[in-house]
Amino acid sequence: MTTATRTNRTSKLRLIVLQALVFSLFATLGVRLWYLQVTHGSTYRAAAASQSVRDVIQQPTRGLIVDDMGRPLVSNRTSWVVSIDKTTLAGLPPADQATLLDRVATATGEKVKEIKLALAGWNGSRYQPVPIAEDVRQQVALRILEQPEDYPGVVADQQTVRSYPRPYGVNAAGVLGYLSPITADEYDQAKADKDRSLNATSVVGRAGVEKEYDRWLRGMPGHTSVAVDSLGRELGDTAEVPSQPGDTLVTSIDAKVQATAESELHDAIMTARATYDPVTHKNYVADSGAVVVMEARTGRVVAMASEPTYDPAEWVGGITQKQLDALYSKKSGDPLLSRATQGQFAPGSTWKPIMTTGAITGGMGPDTHLTCGPGLQIGNRYFKNYESESYGSISFAEALNVSCDTFFYQVGLHYWNKYGSDPANAHAKDPLAAAAHSFGFGKPTGIDIPGEAGGRVGDRVWRADYYQAMKGYYCTMDKKGTATTPFLKLFAHEFCLQGNYFRQGDAANFTIGQGDTMVTPLQLARAYSALSNGGTLYAPTIGKAIVAADGTVLKRIKPKVVRHVAVSKQAIDYVDTALLGTLTPHGSFNGTLAWKFGGFPLDRIPLRGKTGSAEVEGKQSTSWVATYDKDYVVIMVVTQAGTGSGTSGPAVRAIWESLYGVQGEQTTTQTVDESKAIIPGVTPPSGLPTFAKDGSILPPVREKKGAHR
Repeated sequence: MTTATRTNRTSKLRLIVLQALVFSLFATLGVRLWYLQVTHGSTYRAAAASQSVRDVIQQPTRGLIVDDMGRPLVSNRTSWVVSIDKTTLAGLPPADQATLLDRVATATGEKVKEIKLALAGWNGSRYQPVPIAEDVRQQVALRILEQPEDYPGVVADQQTVRSYPRPYGVNAAGVLGYLSPITADEYDQAKADKDRSLNATSVVGRAGVEKEYDRWLRGMPGHTSVAVDSLGRELGDTAEVPSQPGDTLVTSIDAKVQATAESELHDAIMTARATYDPVTHKNYVADSGAVVVMEARTGRVVAMASEPTYDPAEWVGGITQKQLDALYSKKSGDPLLSRATQGQFAPGSTWKPIMTTGAITGGMGPDTHLTCGPGLQIGNRYFKNYESESYGSISFAEALNVSCDTFFYQVGLHYWNKYGSDPANAHAKDPLAAAAHSFGFGKPTGIDIPGEAGGRVGDRVWRADYYQAMKGYYCTMDKKGTATTPFLKLFAHEFCLQGNYFRQGDAANFTIGQGDTMVTPLQLARAYSALSNGGTLYAPTIGKAIVAADGTVLKRIKPKVVRHVAVSKQAIDYVDTALLGTLTPHGSFNGTLAWKFGGFPLDRIPLRGKTGSAEVEGKQSTSWVATYDKDYVVIMVVTQAGTGSGTSGPAVRAIWESLYGVQGEQTTTQTVDESKAIIPGVTPPSGLPTFAKDGSILPPVREKKGAHR
């Protein structure tokens, strides 16, 4: 075979191989194309669509919060909001970006630095404009809208934000709470829970009923689907799912009673601050206080006030660092701390009725008489009878009326000697401590407001537990001598040696609400409601019902019975009758509230009451007044304000006068005109407000007179 022939055959073979290779490549491409377009075509078409359509969130209108008569306590208003489209801003040259931000800052009054922080911290959709200024003036918003060439990518529109109508001037911050933006962790949890009601730009309740009922109030967001090109430029809207407004929360709060409680508390504090304290030789500090008005038969809260307080509107549209520092400042009095539910105070003599029920249930007869003297020697300490004269041999009832400490010291000693003379025995029987626990002290009440404090019952068990938890701290302080005051030095030394002992003096102090026992005003109100209604202990409630935007009642929140207190009916009846005498003059002595309730129509409104003046180491006395009848409980506390009746008595009387329409000067015999009562029909309505089809809310239809009493 010639060389030419061999070369020709080799060329043909190469051509065949090349053709086979080309064919195989086309075959591979064909198979791949079939795979992409036929087998997985729908998957890739959906992915492509998702890249060209983005959702812009439409936040829902948050639900209203109204009082028991339908008056709005929290509503919504429209606010002009200026926002910047990050995509448009990013497409501008750097110099134009800087010019635009300066122009927006000048128009809105915001700082460029703050605008940049808002843009950088935005965690919502990149296709949703970022709000950088809220509550801007309408003329500013209109100028931005009318001059789009000067404000490219800047949007001005109206959005709904929280509003506080303040009927009758109410504040109610401790009840209502406030809102703030959702955190990253909360949003991640919402996504994990597949909770579609929350998104990256949601605001959520942080305190009060705003937090407790947040899932009802927040509504359901809507969204607008926006078509964009490959560069992210908006092409137009493709679909819209409207948002669903939140539901309305009907509360048991009555705005008129709330306003009265807040006003009287404030006046009592101001009066105390202008009053000279003969013990400390300066005016009373009166640094905080609280009022609770509760329905005795249901546990529903009608009013709850606290001072210092804050304006929940401060949180609308974000809060400045300066404002936030003030809210957490001790100098400002820690206004975020609700004294009614989170303040923990020694109850003083308001504790004595609870001790009386325990003593009678534990075996001391109602006819027991003990000596009320100027003081009592217990061990090496002399226990004085605080601001009470010597009355000789008196009964439990008389001891309650005049608030005789030495009488109750002996009650505590009686049960200490009978059951617990071993001071190290943490589990000795104690009918007095048992009564305190049965009335719900030492644990949160379960009110539908988050963050409630539990207080403490300073009995043997608590003493032993506290010793185990703190002995290392105080023993180190005692050993190293690092105590900052003589009192603390002595306390640390004694605590380190025998801090778990519950001695006779502790038993005596326990019976008069001193020592380690601490209660919240709400706990005390709940306990006194049990005295009023015969022993039923409720979990206090503020929410009354959840109502949809169309007026449909979605949920009724009924009173919650915790239990019947474990004291005898005889004991409750005895105390209930005895406390009538606290407000009336007697033959040889007057009840501790009598001098503040002269002329009050007790024949028409038979009030029961107890005063308290709790002593606190290094501070002025805490003033307490606890009162009730068959309809209401009214409790007031003012810290560092002197005696119970002297400081809180007039304010508590004024609240009762408004509740029942008491008329006339206090220097004369007053009359009752129920038509002047701040709640129509005297007691709160059991029904709900009427939600009309036009969106208006009308007062509840009242039952016939006498249905509540």
